[in-house]
Amino acid sequence: MEWTGARYADKPTVEVSTWIAAPPAQVWTLVSDVELMPRLSSELQSVEWLEGGSGAALGARFIGRSKHEALGEWATTSHIVEYEQPRVFAWAVEDPQHPTAIWRFVLEPHDGGTLLREWMQMGPARSGLSFAIDRMPEKEQKIVFVRMREFEANMTATLGAIKKLAERDRTAGEASL
Repeated sequence: MEWTGARYADKPTVEVSTWIAAPPAQVWTLVSDVELMPRLSSELQSVEWLEGGSGAALGARFIGRSKHEALGEWATTSHIVEYEQPRVFAWAVEDPQHPTAIWRFVLEPHDGGTLLREWMQMGPARSGLSFAIDRMPEKEQKIVFVRMREFEANMTATLGAIKKLAERDRTAGEASL
């Protein structure tokens, strides 16, 4: 990620992608399983569906509990705002109309497999990062940049883990034929 000089109010974004040797339907099963994500993330610790929910669907809500060395521990409520199986899966954090962040997976058939992209936008609503910015407003651009680089690294690791799971599952399925 290159330096952009973005401020929080700019709603900075980051996107990573990978090609997976598995069909979109198989990859979809993994990316839409939010309860799997804590196993793939160093920051997200747990996920719990709200209101008796047991899986992803448009409008469903879940609580995510996260932990970061510098930011501490926190919980957020996310709302699934896009659910187009097996193409797009997205959720808004806290208020869907004015979120603290938006996260999105996009899947496209490509070269006999799947091109998987993960995208996130910080803001526009205040988040835990806003408190660090409040304490050091002169360092806002650096704080935002460092956090976006962390997101980029974590998202790259998540996509790598999804790729490994999907390709392992595909190989196991072919071996049983």
